[in-house]
Amino acid sequence: MDKFDLIVIGSGAGTHVASQARHAGLRVALVDQGPTGGTCLNNGCVPSKMLIHPADVVRTIQDARAVGVHAEVNEIDFPAIMSRMHKVVDSTRRSLEEALKSKENLAYFQDRAEFIDDYVLAVGGKTITAPKIVIATGARSLVPPIPGLQQAGFLDNVSLLRLEALPQSLIIIGAGYIGCEFGHFFSAMGSKVTILGRSPQVLKGEDPEASGLVQRVLSQYMRVITSHEVISVETKGGKRIVSARNMDDGSVNWFEADEILLAAGRRSNSDMLHPEKSGIETDRSGWIMVNEYLETSKKDIWAIGDCIGKHMFRHTANYESEVVSHNLLRAADKENREAVDYHAVPYAIFTHPQLAGVGMKEADALAAGLKVLIGQATYLDVAKGVAMAEEHGLVKVILEEETGRILGATVVGPMAAELVQQVVYLMNTEYQDLMPVIKSQVIHPTISEVLVRAFSELEHPAHQHSWGNQTKKSSMPE
Repeated sequence: MDKFDLIVIGSGAGTHVASQARHAGLRVALVDQGPTGGTCLNNGCVPSKMLIHPADVVRTIQDARAVGVHAEVNEIDFPAIMSRMHKVVDSTRRSLEEALKSKENLAYFQDRAEFIDDYVLAVGGKTITAPKIVIATGARSLVPPIPGLQQAGFLDNVSLLRLEALPQSLIIIGAGYIGCEFGHFFSAMGSKVTILGRSPQVLKGEDPEASGLVQRVLSQYMRVITSHEVISVETKGGKRIVSARNMDDGSVNWFEADEILLAAGRRSNSDMLHPEKSGIETDRSGWIMVNEYLETSKKDIWAIGDCIGKHMFRHTANYESEVVSHNLLRAADKENREAVDYHAVPYAIFTHPQLAGVGMKEADALAAGLKVLIGQATYLDVAKGVAMAEEHGLVKVILEEETGRILGATVVGPMAAELVQQVVYLMNTEYQDLMPVIKSQVIHPTISEVLVRAFSELEHPAHQHSWGNQTKKSSMPE
């Protein structure tokens, strides 16, 4: 049996923990059965955004007519777009793999890990053990038990990256992050896309006003069918036929396409690890349970990233890796441990239009019994938004009335992620309020002014009108 000071399972965010531990003088084993770099590098953030950027370019060209520029997309080289993505991913992975194999105090096992006893893992034909273990095994596509789905075949976020030709038509099962992002990509490339979602709105859990805007714009380029539950799949004449029940009236509708993309959720990879054999508890859905210090039910075994099912973003996994590294390497006693802080977790959905957010939604704050103020502004409320002819842009901020503390924000429109990131910085200041905005000069004209406008239009929720039914128009801003 090979003995180490630390075992890290997963080469995504787990590499950060392994690297810090190695530099601290620990003998570390890093184990990963998948491609080096984890989900983000190989089939998540990096490849998907390299595909989505060309889609953004296509939509920018098409939207240019609103400002008097009439241009056309003459050709889309789908193989070239896919090839460029693969070259970047492959070269980055090779560089990371070579670096990991050359590090001192680090043994890199490219094989499956499985618990066989307390703190003991079988890795390939070897057995390894350590008094401290970090689990960062990620997640994979959830495959619901839809009759005929497996037999008909389907794409997921991994297999679609291997496409060599653009499908002429595509049904996407699921209207969440992955469904809306790849709906944008494939429709912009020229596929006839149908999104089927179970919830009444796309992007379940998002602010209804914001998701309503996204749904209306997406519907200009594809069919977006909500409140429909897929009940069966079959093949006929080389086509895939999807049957879905309307959850409002019970009727059954049929949809036909060349390919199916499954985007119906994620599940933890923890089941492949058999964590129960080392006393590590999971919840009913298989997510590894952790406390506020990211420690599992087993002492000195931590878990981070998608496998715990909390905030499934690479930047959050990176943050969690820093927390675990501190608790593992620098917290000699419990008093010095660092707890995770999720009050300002940002995210972005790179569809068209882009949606980004941080912290609480209005419904979350009201459900928590908080007295809040809501600020809203459209891109057309500021000069830059008018110059862009951006009719769908929306900013919504939520503040605690008594303290002025910023609770959250949602942005829909171009550069949504960049605007939300400014709110993230505010939410991590000493008082977490908008005082830095009030004290700051804002370059005019920039789209940043729409964020300032939202903070200056604070009202009680009862005074808010519905953006879902109309688009606010304003006179030319100053």
